Amino acid sequence: MKSKNPKKRGSVPRGNKRGNKFAIKDDPFFNSESKKRRKMGFQDDYIDSGESEEENGVLSGGEERKEDEDEEIDQFAQETADEKRQRMAKSYVQKLREIAIREEEEEGEEEEEREFEKEGERDSLVVKKLIQEQLEESGRLRRVIASRVEKPDSGFEVLLKHRHSVTAVCLSDDDSKGFSASKDGTILYWDVDTGKGEKYHWPNEETLRLHGAKGPDGKATKHSKQVLSLAVSTDGKYLASGGLDRHVHVWDTRTREHIQAFPGHRGPVSCLTFRQGTSELFSGSFDRSIKIWNVEDRAYINTLFGHQSEVLTVDCLRKERVLATGRDRTMQLFKVPEESRLIFRASASSLECCCFIDNDEFLSGSDDGNIELWSVQKKKPVYIVKNAHAMLTDFKNLNKKKMEEPRLGRWGRISAARNGVAIQRLTLS
Repeated sequence: MKSKNPKKRGSVPRGNKRGNKFAIKDDPFFNSESKKRRKMGFQDDYIDSGESEEENGVLSGGEERKEDEDEEIDQFAQETADEKRQRMAKSYVQKLREIAIREEEEEGEEEEEREFEKEGERDSLVVKKLIQEQLEESGRLRRVIASRVEKPDSGFEVLLKHRHSVTAVCLSDDDSKGFSASKDGTILYWDVDTGKGEKYHWPNEETLRLHGAKGPDGKATKHSKQVLSLAVSTDGKYLASGGLDRHVHVWDTRTREHIQAFPGHRGPVSCLTFRQGTSELFSGSFDRSIKIWNVEDRAYINTLFGHQSEVLTVDCLRKERVLATGRDRTMQLFKVPEESRLIFRASASSLECCCFIDNDEFLSGSDDGNIELWSVQKKKPVYIVKNAHAMLTDFKNLNKKKMEEPRLGRWGRISAARNGVAIQRLTLS
């Protein structure tokens, strides 16, 4: 019986006879290349070829440079001393030319930049000029001139045209025309440069009634012509006056004739002002009210209330805002379109006058000699100039005398004094 696990005999390659020795070189395993070996061999060949090309390139470039250097050395070695000096001089001149060209290019660029800056400055000056002209035409230009005012060389120039005390003065918008009024009802127009004046003539009672004036109240048989306030329009066409007759009178400055009388106030008209650039007129009265009129249309517009005592001063700029002071120690800013007002209260004394600096800042003067600077943002003065209008005497050097009544009254009189308007001409540096 044969065994199940007989010994395996070594396999003999086909084609070889039994008993011959097996040669390794005849084994197909060692004769055939695997894929991995073929891949590695391809990579080795690629790397070798790259290195050889690079080495060849480096060697070829180095050889070329070496050849060029050798040629230059041979060329310089063959030149004489004069040729060498000439060559160096040419190279030096060439360098100077290149430097000069670069400097010219830089100077040209700088000149172009300067011209561009000059053009920009000219454009900015033109823009500023146009803005200034626009602000001047609209009446919103604010000029700082206090620091430029020079000390006057001469004194006041007095115009002696009034017989009674002067109660009101106003100037036209271009400062060329002046108007003044006195207690006797005289209204004068005078030229600022020459000082020549012309008188306004009041119409008769019948003409006043035709122009809208109502008959006088009480025992008076005619209107009182005592003037307390004056105002001239921005265009210089109209002059407004107010006084004890409780009317606002409008005059034509070109013909100096009376054209309209506005009734409505129940007390003397104490202050007047025109809104800049318009024909709207604001009038304040002792009846504690402020009325708005349209001079061009000769019509009444509205009445503003708020003060608890007589209205003393009103002022207005281009906006529909009225600044007013009264005997109630308050200064009020009326916003006409909004129908609202701001109240500014004085600390101790009564406010006598006020004026706008701009729409947000304004000034006031009080009867104790102080000047206050106010702002819309604050209820108290921002700054106070103490004793701006001080008394002329301090009452310290007084002599005791007997109580005797002098012949001409207790008050002294200067016989040489005259009623008039004083003009002080100012020059700017």
